[in-house]
Amino acid sequence: MRFFCIGGEDAVRGFRLAGVEGRVVSDPAGAAAALEEAAALEDCGVVLITREALALARARAEGIRLERERPLIAEI
Repeated sequence: MRFFCIGGEDAVRGFRLAGVEGRVVSDPAGAAAALEEAAALEDCGVVLITREALALARARAEGIRLERERPLIAEI
């Protein structure tokens, strides 16, 4: 099972130091695309998303939560 981080530069860089793949986002389209990318990974079990990034794509995150069993989307 793999983790994936979505958020600002500092959060993603910090998680990369711990071996967690991630995407830096700054707009709603980028946040939604990053969520889709993470959800498409077969072995992705947990998506760690910052509060700011989640605010940009809350509707898509809720859609993924309702449609799929995995990944777990956790706000950090």
